[in-house]
Amino acid sequence: MRFDLVIIGTGSGNSLLDPRFADLKVAMVERGVFGGTCLNVGCIPTKMFVHTADIALMPSSSSKLGVDETLDAVHWPQIRDRVFGRIDPIAAGGREYRTDHPDNANVTVFAGEARFTGDRTLEITPNDGSDPVTISGERVVLAAGGRAVVPDIPGIDEVEYHTSDTVMRLEKLPARMVVIGGGFIAAEFAHVFSAYGVEVTVVARGGVLLRQEDRDISERFTELARQRWDLRLGRQVRRVAKTDTGVLVELDDGTTAEGEVLLLATGRTPNSDRLDVDRGGIEVTGSGHVVVDEYQRTTAEGVWALGDISSPWELKHVANHEARVVQHNLLHPDDLVAADHRFVPHAVFTAPQIASVGLTEQQALDRGVRYVTATQDYAGIAYGWAMENTTGFAKLLADPATGQLLGAHILGPQAPTLIQPLIQAMSFGLDARSMARGQYWVHPAMPELIENALLNLPLD
Repeated sequence: MRFDLVIIGTGSGNSLLDPRFADLKVAMVERGVFGGTCLNVGCIPTKMFVHTADIALMPSSSSKLGVDETLDAVHWPQIRDRVFGRIDPIAAGGREYRTDHPDNANVTVFAGEARFTGDRTLEITPNDGSDPVTISGERVVLAAGGRAVVPDIPGIDEVEYHTSDTVMRLEKLPARMVVIGGGFIAAEFAHVFSAYGVEVTVVARGGVLLRQEDRDISERFTELARQRWDLRLGRQVRRVAKTDTGVLVELDDGTTAEGEVLLLATGRTPNSDRLDVDRGGIEVTGSGHVVVDEYQRTTAEGVWALGDISSPWELKHVANHEARVVQHNLLHPDDLVAADHRFVPHAVFTAPQIASVGLTEQQALDRGVRYVTATQDYAGIAYGWAMENTTGFAKLLADPATGQLLGAHILGPQAPTLIQPLIQAMSFGLDARSMARGQYWVHPAMPELIENALLNLPLD
């Protein structure tokens, strides 16, 4: 079966098709559910859980504001079912739209596993067990995403464990949970479950949590995390074993951690290996990410890639941007546009929230970049007084000669929202002095944190 366009993956890949593709014969291949990681097991459900966790955590700090609150109960089934009662129909509706709607009469959906057998040629093994089907495409787009890593730990095959793919659908809340990992996923789920009353132990190899963040951010976050969780940092897991109540985790220092639930939060890996991309002439990096150029073209003629399968950032907003780039380039092969990865922001929806864009201070030092830095505490602005926030801050790095922002890092309430004007300034070349002085800042709103941080920069 030959197609004009084959799309593998229905996360951001599903957004490629619009009426401009109606004259093409299109194949879409999906091994799982429509919507990809973000909709089903990533950004959207986790943030719905995070919002609920933030509310559950409020009584723990309300007394310092003169308000006595109590958390009476956490109804896990109701929380879980609210999330997936919203999400599961969206995934099902996405498939139904592509398979049954008249707008998609030119689209054939294959539910199954695709593997390359040659140049732009794939064998699809259907999920229903029927005979494999071979298809080819004039052009192919790889948008097959990634999956959770299961580390090679002695005993892991003999115990029950969860990843971010499964932990949100637990039947009931455990009394204790052990989280292995110290990155985004570990920080967010440790926050969620501890806010619901679960005793959480976090085991990580590094000496701090979120060690890829600016050092000041990771150190402050680790300090605050110690107040909520049992942190076992700088430790390696020697082995895991099943117990009558759950899982025992033995560490290399001779200590142990025990929980009813074991969550593996040790990162994600691209799905390129599941596609046999080498047989399609498609190169990958050492991490397994598909190699692409600035236009999102792979090393194979007529094959494009986007999202987690090729992006080291592995972020939904990056995948969406790359999907728009690929869409344009498919429609306008003689007028290609390049992806813009200059200032890719990210956020960690833990407690406190974290957001970052651009260089960290350690990266600036390692690269020999000339910079100045400034920090503004939430405690130094009026809205920070209102919240009695004594731990949050914003940190900026800028070129001392031009005032151009090089990096921005925020730890505290609404950090992912507060960082947006800084992303905008970096993207459009607005220098720090012009940004601070060239507009009004609402007083006493929280963005004054950014205004003051800009004004604190010791520029030439």
